Amino acid sequence: MENTSFVKESTTVDTEFLSLNPSTLEVIGKVSNTSKEEINAKIDKAKIAQKLWSARPDSERKEILLKVTEALQQNSQHLAEWITREQGKPLSGPGSNFEMQACVGWTQVPASLDLPEEIVFEDETRKDVLYRKPIGIVAAIAPWNWPLMIAIWQIIPSLRMGNAVILKPSEYTTFCTLEMIKVINSVLPEDVLQVITGKGEVGSYLTSHPEIGKIMFTGSIATGKKVIEASSKNMARLTLECGGNDAGIILPGLDLSKHTDNIFWGAFLNMGQTCACLKRLYVHEDDYEKIVKTLADYSSNIPMGDGGNEVNVLGPIQNKMQFDKIQDLITDAENIGADFLFKGQKPDSKGYFIPVTLIGNVDNGDRIVDEEQFGPVLPIIKYKTIEEAIAKANDSENGLGASVWSDDLAEAEKVAGQLQAGTVWINQHGAVNPFVPFGGAKQSGYGVEFGIEGLKAVTIPKVISIKK
Repeated sequence: MENTSFVKESTTVDTEFLSLNPSTLEVIGKVSNTSKEEINAKIDKAKIAQKLWSARPDSERKEILLKVTEALQQNSQHLAEWITREQGKPLSGPGSNFEMQACVGWTQVPASLDLPEEIVFEDETRKDVLYRKPIGIVAAIAPWNWPLMIAIWQIIPSLRMGNAVILKPSEYTTFCTLEMIKVINSVLPEDVLQVITGKGEVGSYLTSHPEIGKIMFTGSIATGKKVIEASSKNMARLTLECGGNDAGIILPGLDLSKHTDNIFWGAFLNMGQTCACLKRLYVHEDDYEKIVKTLADYSSNIPMGDGGNEVNVLGPIQNKMQFDKIQDLITDAENIGADFLFKGQKPDSKGYFIPVTLIGNVDNGDRIVDEEQFGPVLPIIKYKTIEEAIAKANDSENGLGASVWSDDLAEAEKVAGQLQAGTVWINQHGAVNPFVPFGGAKQSGYGVEFGIEGLKAVTIPKVISIKK
């Protein structure tokens, strides 16, 4: 089926390519690259719309965004079905309906927060007041793993603070994103939020455009570095979230019965296709066999298949590129003699399915440990001492998230303080919150999103200094 409204929105320039249902490989429609001329025209419209939008009283922008919250809530089921169809995550479990709940929450919270002016210094001679002003036009580059939720993370704070937004969704999840933009734009003033579509060259042209003042990007380290290069042409401010290879450390003696569910979903939420998923699990050698058996038993009871079937709570890999990458890492693990501790049942489907897989007899230095799998494969690594586990957890170019699991919270906090990551969770993993700043260390990016700090990130600080 082809989305004719989208075909009118974007004109074919060089190529058209297909969007597929990853569970069935059904063709959803053709996606076209937005031309440079169209992007220029959209930016011209955004410049005009942004001035009008930022001139509105702050209370009015808040009110409009709360109406966006209502519109997303009312269309939640429709959009969830689109996510399942194009991204692949199931409607059931922590899947598409879960993603839509997050879209609603991450719209409501920024709309309810205040960022007033601040007197940063005052004495008998002077008074200095810090204001937060909109940047102008924000280029938002959204990924395919959580296409609607992460787009919301980029769009809503930017709009809240008076910016206009031009969004480029991933070429793999174009249609579901366009459906959401229709819903949002049924409430917003015209041209405050616009969308362009296509492959990397489209995003590259947008991010390097001289009128772009801020770039928000979620994706790979390699592409993040290209975004940094593009920003050298316009000095755009950056918020980059470039993935993670998150480590989890289970401290000795953990009562796993209290935590199995959280460890499993910490690793396999969205089939492991989440930047802040648990991707390396370090387990004390004395607890290894017990923990492996418990996780394998739990994993064997989690149904996988077409996300449209309400029985399933695990779905496919979203695209063939990622499917092939994960298969390559699995093959490499086989070639080096890794132990396959558990491998689930693959659905009888031609879709991009990889069953949940637990891998042992591997260590730092092996590709399956060192490279972000971004899929349903979890290497479990033995350690002898806590110091060894910490050193191995920190032995990565990434530093997005990490976790420590223990019945002794004081000991867990000591270990957490030594891990090199933007967020370290204790007895949970990937538990982001719209009030709590979230961002990475090392090559996982820079800048933060969410909460008051997230609002600050889409503004320019302006000081007015008054001599008394």
